[in-house]
Amino acid sequence: MTRGKGSKPASSANPSGFLYALSAYVWWGFAPVYFHAFTRVPSLVVLGHRVVWSVALLILLITIGRQWPDVRRVIRDRSLWPWLAASTLLIAINWLVFIYAVATGRIVESSLGFFLNPLVTVVLGMLFLGERLRPLQWSAAFIAAAGLAYLTIARGGLPWITLTLSLCFAIYALLRKKAPVRPMTGLFVETAILFPASLAFLLWTHTRPEAATFNTPLTLGLLSLAGIVTTVPMLWFIAASRRMPLVTLGFLQFINPTIQFVVGVVIFHEAFDRDRLIAFSIVWIGVILFLLDLVRRSARAISQSDAAAATVMAEPE
Repeated sequence: MTRGKGSKPASSANPSGFLYALSAYVWWGFAPVYFHAFTRVPSLVVLGHRVVWSVALLILLITIGRQWPDVRRVIRDRSLWPWLAASTLLIAINWLVFIYAVATGRIVESSLGFFLNPLVTVVLGMLFLGERLRPLQWSAAFIAAAGLAYLTIARGGLPWITLTLSLCFAIYALLRKKAPVRPMTGLFVETAILFPASLAFLLWTHTRPEAATFNTPLTLGLLSLAGIVTTVPMLWFIAASRRMPLVTLGFLQFINPTIQFVVGVVIFHEAFDRDRLIAFSIVWIGVILFLLDLVRRSARAISQSDAAAATVMAEPE
């Protein structure tokens, strides 16, 4: 028996999947450059625009994709409401804290949160999904925690931006794993929940006298792009996840915080003192161990796939 003409090992990656993933992570990495344009705009106002314009874009995309039946199914399924309500709160906090971090010159701190996110995710998988951590994953998690502990002691307080971004997005991913909702549908429902309050807040804010400082054509024009900045990389990420192994996707995700770190230090000249250097170095050691585990697992999966394919091809027809 031979393999079908169009079949390929499950571990192989579609080239378009790699391009989608690379585009998403590079976009997210440079996102601080866009949000830095709003340092004089209150963070809640930027969040409101991010929600409102994301809903507008998602309505268009869902209409084009004819996904309204799926949206109605999710709305009617009350068992999903608690999960989506919780994920909505978490994504709102994540967006708001990131906007605040950029506005207050803490891009480096936010990048550390995204470096930690994959490690936090695997720990949550162990705690709540019954997944087992491999030895290198345990080592990576402990070393990263040591880096955070050092930063906390050296700076005399918790790095709350780092912790909030890493925990919120990791828990968000966990909740979305529990709720059987398609990615675009879930994102639309989440932003739609926030839409009424966001729109009312924006209408109130932009009519107040103090809004004159940011009610300029340039600022409003840039704010109207918030939906594209938010939604497009998410769609690229979804497309990538359907075309390539999750191991490879997990490896590439460190592109985002790496670019953010460079943007913070090189473009916006954020301080990177001795304490931060030591803390980041410790966390990076944990990240390297995590990546080594991914590479080992990927190599093992590929060898097993190749062995299985060789066995199948050796079978007589």
